[in-house]
Amino acid sequence: MGRETGHTQRPTHAVSCDDVRAYLRGHPDFLVQNADLVPHLTPPSIDRGRGVVDLQMFMVDRLRGDLRRLKDQNRELLGSSRANLNSQNRIHAAVLYLLDAQSFEQLIHTITNDLAVLLDLDVACLVVESNGSDIPHVQTSGVRVVAAGTVADLLGHADVALNADIVGDPLLYGHAAALVRSEALVRIQVSSETPDGLLAFGSRDPHTFQQGQGTDLVGFLARVIERVIRGWLDLPA
Repeated sequence: MGRETGHTQRPTHAVSCDDVRAYLRGHPDFLVQNADLVPHLTPPSIDRGRGVVDLQMFMVDRLRGDLRRLKDQNRELLGSSRANLNSQNRIHAAVLYLLDAQSFEQLIHTITNDLAVLLDLDVACLVVESNGSDIPHVQTSGVRVVAAGTVADLLGHADVALNADIVGDPLLYGHAAALVRSEALVRIQVSSETPDGLLAFGSRDPHTFQQGQGTDLVGFLARVIERVIRGWLDLPA
């Protein structure tokens, strides 16, 4: 019986895209060492003719794209910073107006009239829940008395709600509700002896207030208003 001749074949392994990518990452000079392969590739670049492929131009274009994106990001960051600084300056001016009030009535007028101007808004209202008895010092335009539990219905457990693209609620804004297309509702808790309340800021721009915006500044303003009202009414914290 004759002896079989031949050789054992190696098992073949299909080369995947991941294999090629891994190899090229491990051999970054592969195309330098095998320049004859370059004309057979189709890179995202400009063909200069005569088999010359401009990979450098591709890199330059990519860097230009990165630069454009960075410029756009910087422009957005600067715009956001200016807007935040402008809002901060407006809040500071509002606080000074509140502290300058010479009477409780003037304070309420500042909250319900001047704040809208100072904050570049259309409506500002002080909303107070009824406790079933007469509430002193609230017979003023811009102060809205609502049923107990209204604040919880509007805010839940949150201290601030920002609502965009809405129709204003007459319960909060009265006759000015038609102007309101976005709003910031901010909880105020003047004292342990008074019912809950909230500040309602309304704008005719549907996107002045919207979810995702920072609420630190309006929250700070609410804390100032709580303390000033508490001081004028001589209430405990």
